[in-house]
Amino acid sequence: MNTLVVDAFASFGVLARPLILATVLFGLWRGLRRTALPVRTQIWTWVAVAVPLLLWFLMILQLARAGVFVAGPDVRVPWIPLAVLIPLVAGLVLLTRSSRVAAAADVTPLHWLVGVQVFRVLGAVFLAQWAIGRLPGVFAIPAGAGDVLVGLLALPVAFYLRSGRPGGRAAAYAWNVLGIVDLANALTLGFLSSPTRFQLLALDAPNRLVGAYPLVMIPAFAVPLALILHGLSIWQLRRSGRSKGRA
Repeated sequence: MNTLVVDAFASFGVLARPLILATVLFGLWRGLRRTALPVRTQIWTWVAVAVPLLLWFLMILQLARAGVFVAGPDVRVPWIPLAVLIPLVAGLVLLTRSSRVAAAADVTPLHWLVGVQVFRVLGAVFLAQWAIGRLPGVFAIPAGAGDVLVGLLALPVAFYLRSGRPGGRAAAYAWNVLGIVDLANALTLGFLSSPTRFQLLALDAPNRLVGAYPLVMIPAFAVPLALILHGLSIWQLRRSGRSKGRA
């Protein structure tokens, strides 16, 4: 594969991330507008989510450009795992404990949080980088193929869930589990194949590129964002199931 094509694909991924953020925030606003909350409360709730999300993105972007996530044998702190765990735990705890976000989740169509993750097909960049020898196959093949699979399944599962036919909710749960397992597997393989003192894989060709900008924006930002969306989708499915049970 031509390196110019691969670099162009990677550049497209950089441009796509602000669009993903905009889509997520647009979906939140649409959900809030469906609620019975006062308009002022809707606006402040949206701002309370949008501002931290944008600041998080800008902070990771600056750290990535500064080379903070670049792995090396002298690096003692695994920065990428921390960049995943901290926002993941904080985001899910804060969002799922907010009564206003819960109100938005209750009136937002279940299929939306599934279909929005069609952006996971951009994980094909791992396969493209492997094809020209920039990434080790032990990481790039399962990580890239898994992301592409989850992204390709997002829309069919979303349409199935939207149809209301039997099995739609089960398919959504299964898709969420698949997406979480895929991300956990990619993070583990990326960590074990990077040139740190924890490296166990790809010893002859360490996974250096995954910690460098712009590719590092995937594990350091896109992965925790996707995990948060998976968590919110499962939370929303459970809330809707309980409401149906009460009915």
